[in-house]
Amino acid sequence: MDRKTVKAIVLAAGRGRRMGTEVAKQYLLLNGREVLYYSLKAFEESLVDEIILVAGEDEISWCREHIVEKYGFSKVKTVIAGGKERYDSVYEGLLAAAPCDYVLIHDGARPFITEEMIGDVLRGAVDYGSCTTGMPVKDTIKIVDGDGIAEDTPDRKSLWAVHTPQGFSYPVILEAHEKFREGSYQIPVTDDTMLAELFLRKKTKLVKGSYQNIKVTTPEDMELAQMFLKPSDENAARKK
Repeated sequence: MDRKTVKAIVLAAGRGRRMGTEVAKQYLLLNGREVLYYSLKAFEESLVDEIILVAGEDEISWCREHIVEKYGFSKVKTVIAGGKERYDSVYEGLLAAAPCDYVLIHDGARPFITEEMIGDVLRGAVDYGSCTTGMPVKDTIKIVDGDGIAEDTPDRKSLWAVHTPQGFSYPVILEAHEKFREGSYQIPVTDDTMLAELFLRKKTKLVKGSYQNIKVTTPEDMELAQMFLKPSDENAARKK
């Protein structure tokens, strides 16, 4: 493709109450490095031109000093405050990313992102305008009512678990977020592709990522992440 401007928005403003720790999940240490370090490192070494890090308002200075400057992440040009909800943080990141042609959005609590995922999602964003990484589900899924009674069992052949990064044509995702913010919509916004689908009727391309691309949310996830982190990754992190 012709050279276009690509920026990444890395979200690190969540508190992660399910982790049960005073320290936010993205700042917990995973083999001596913050969880957030690994996703920033992947983008730093990728073809993106710039990284916008979205943090809690009271964590901006700490992130600059203890993450960006400490590890020498030169592509992190901006550290901004997030909003009340995830979609607010994404919107602030989108405003900070202007101008650009394509934008990748990633949860900072997913440390196992790879350059291959970044490249695949970017290519999907170029071809389709909206793309996400994910994996086919392994388990049978039940749709249940409010009382926990199963109402339907969809064919799992058509079901994917959606991860990040997600990639978009910048005008597409900006317009989707702006249309969402125009009304008082009471819908749970759990990712950004759904906004493009709902408000722009934009179809999303799914590309396979990895079952290891977990979001660190609970103590059990941290234990699993320790197992996934290869010795070579650990040694490289210590030398950084």
